[in-house]
Amino acid sequence: MADFCLKIGICFLLILSYPCFVVPLYVFYQFVRVIYLYMSLLGNLIWIIFGGLFMSVAYFLLGIVYCITIIGIPVGLQLFKLASLSLCPFGREVRETPSATGCWSLGLNVLWILFGGLEMALTHVVIGLLFCVTIIGIPFGLQHFKLALLALVPFGKKVG
Repeated sequence: MADFCLKIGICFLLILSYPCFVVPLYVFYQFVRVIYLYMSLLGNLIWIIFGGLFMSVAYFLLGIVYCITIIGIPVGLQLFKLASLSLCPFGREVRETPSATGCWSLGLNVLWILFGGLEMALTHVVIGLLFCVTIIGIPFGLQHFKLALLALVPFGKKVG
């Protein structure tokens, strides 16, 4: 009986002191959010300096080449998507769009894999594994794995 009364008393105190718990948790949440934004900014700056800018420009120029022809515009748009993610990958994620399961996405992804997507994805996987050899390089390796996922099947994916 004493244990039950103790639990009731603790619940009553928590209910009365609810604002005392909510305010510190909200402040802590905001603090973590700010730290996450600064760490993403720092990661993106290091990424751009050590090769992200070159990779992004290469994807962008290849996308322009594909967009010259009418039939290559869908491929060019996917290369622009890769260019935007390869410029600043920290703090962004790759999501599936609602139409990702359609037959167009499947067919275009199969053609993408056959005509160069597999090579791009394998390149990102190998570079990611090389980065993951050191502890400092693990976050950059994880970003290359994210790029490999997008490079393998870009149709039906959204970068956000």
